[in-house]
Amino acid sequence: MSSTPSFVPPLALASLSGEADADWARAGAAYAGAAFLGGIALDADARAAARELVDRDRNEFLPDDPLAFIDRELEALAETPIQPAFNVRSATVEPVAEAARVCRDRDAYLEINAHCRQDELRAVGCGETLLRDGERLAEAVDRAAETGATVGVKVRAEVPGVDLPELARGLEAAGADFVHVDAMDSESVVADVVDATELFVIANNGVRDDETVREYVDYGADAVSVGRPSDNPVVLERVREAVDRRLGLAATE
Repeated sequence: MSSTPSFVPPLALASLSGEADADWARAGAAYAGAAFLGGIALDADARAAARELVDRDRNEFLPDDPLAFIDRELEALAETPIQPAFNVRSATVEPVAEAARVCRDRDAYLEINAHCRQDELRAVGCGETLLRDGERLAEAVDRAAETGATVGVKVRAEVPGVDLPELARGLEAAGADFVHVDAMDSESVVADVVDATELFVIANNGVRDDETVREYVDYGADAVSVGRPSDNPVVLERVREAVDRRLGLAATE
């Protein structure tokens, strides 16, 4: 059975395509409680889209065997004091379930990517496209959760026609344990998702200092994540200090 997500400190490193691997997670372990590796494309359509992204000079993980890659990267973190997770992209459901089994066996979380907005990924039904296809996204969550893995979804705010709190309720009903919300410029959506569900909510976007951490904590986030500056120790130290003040033991006391 999956478990309620929990990591200390409640600060995560958010996935950076082609960069967020075991070495990256290990480097951030002094500051963060969790690291979301990936994203990695699993099925043929997602991998084809990732190759197109590489052709226009984006970094992508494109190993011959994505599942073996996930397993190797998680194995490399076995002795690192950080909760590992893997962000995955797929246009079909079965590869997500297969990746969930690998994550389950390595005590890692699985994060389904419903977030990336590159045209190549959306064209094949990956990333942000899944936000508009809640039924297919919920099916992927359900199949992944059936494996016993701890399963969540990375989502994005400000997508026209998408009601994130309503979507989150559907994901929770399908078996999701957490939701990772890129709030964009609509930070208060975090509060809407918190109010709508019992999911563990990780708030993302612009987390850089005490002010941004405090805002997300005030909206009810259980944890925050750092994206692009996740390899910058100066930013990570500043955010870690803020997380300790706002979400750590001192805050609960």
